[in-house]
Amino acid sequence: MAKIIETENHAINLIGVGTEIIGDIKSNSDLRIDGTLNGNLETKGKLVIGETGKIKGEIICKNSDILGLVEGKIKVLELLSLKATAKILGDISTKRLAIEPGSKFTGSCFMNEQVPFNEEKRENKFKAKE
Repeated sequence: MAKIIETENHAINLIGVGTEIIGDIKSNSDLRIDGTLNGNLETKGKLVIGETGKIKGEIICKNSDILGLVEGKIKVLELLSLKATAKILGDISTKRLAIEPGSKFTGSCFMNEQVPFNEEKRENKFKAKE
């Protein structure tokens, strides 16, 4: 039987201030956004959204520190940290959540040991408990 080995890539991708991307981003490494993204983002690494960073779309990542603006669903496998300057307009699914005073969050939050990436699975879990 073949053994699949995933290696972590410690490279950091940067989308700088003044850069605007329209479209989806998929990455295997860490990513920092100080510009604007209109589209979905998926990374197997850590996502940092700087104070000037703006994302309008769905986010899926391993860990995340948010200092900027996000409009859309956020799904984080491990730890999501909302810093004091963060503004979130959308739903959050995460294993662990840290919120600093001053951050703004409008939406619902789902916390569990295993973050469901499929909304049907999430709804079925709630129905099973009723």
